[in-house]
Amino acid sequence: MSGALQAVFQNQRSFGPPPGQQAFITAGTFSWVAPACVTSVSVVAVGGGGRGQGGVCCEGGGGGSGGGLGYKNNYTVVPLNSYSVVVGAGNNNSYFVSTCVVRGGGGQTGVRFPFCAAVGGTYTGDGGGNGGNGRNNTCGIYGGGAGGAGGYGSAGGTGGVRGTNASSSTYGGGGSTASATVGSPPAGRQNAGGGAGGVGLLGRGSGGAGGTFNVVCCTYGRGGSGGANGGLPNGSSKGGEGGAYGGGSGGSYAAAACCTAGSVGAVRVIWPGTTRSFPSTCTGNL
Repeated sequence: MSGALQAVFQNQRSFGPPPGQQAFITAGTFSWVAPACVTSVSVVAVGGGGRGQGGVCCEGGGGGSGGGLGYKNNYTVVPLNSYSVVVGAGNNNSYFVSTCVVRGGGGQTGVRFPFCAAVGGTYTGDGGGNGGNGRNNTCGIYGGGAGGAGGYGSAGGTGGVRGTNASSSTYGGGGSTASATVGSPPAGRQNAGGGAGGVGLLGRGSGGAGGTFNVVCCTYGRGGSGGANGGLPNGSSKGGEGGAYGGGSGGSYAAAACCTAGSVGAVRVIWPGTTRSFPSTCTGNL
């Protein structure tokens, strides 16, 4: 082999496989096949956000909690082998290979009982954050605020009860507020809670702000690390939807017969795991 050809061969071997990625953002069970020459990956998993509780009779529903976020770095894989990926719908876990490797735990459905909270989803991995707790409303018929998705090293924001602000998150989704204390909410938003913020898949970024209390209507939570904002209640007085990915949904007003589904979770695989790692080392789109 000539000196020039040997140098090219050595350079290709030292550089390794080119960077790549694959995101799974719809609920279901999938297979990921390791590309040729890829021997390690880094993975982030976000659990599905918790459902907002439906309102019944004289009781408003509590806000759902946020899904947890977990990440695992430099995980060994075998080229061309297939690996299981599960993306949880609202309330369900998301994980890569198994829940023992890396997992974002699903949030919980909101509760109706005064002073009780839907607890945020947990996580498994090298790092991550729990989902924010949802909140019930202590005044009976009004829907509670939802918890935001967990972040890359911090918990999601906690939902606010009636008359108070929701909390923000350093890297995850912000919580939403409960329904108004006084005044006349806009049509279709009568006394239901807003949706909480989700979290993005591209690594650590700015956190999401929590909703601030408004005497006319609830406010939604903002997404963290590139995640989507939560939504406002719809025309049937059901709570607002949680933002992608993993945001909890708001609780419904007493007149609403059903709940609002939490936001779907997600899983993202990036490689090579030796040079790309969460929360922020070359985790963007490459």
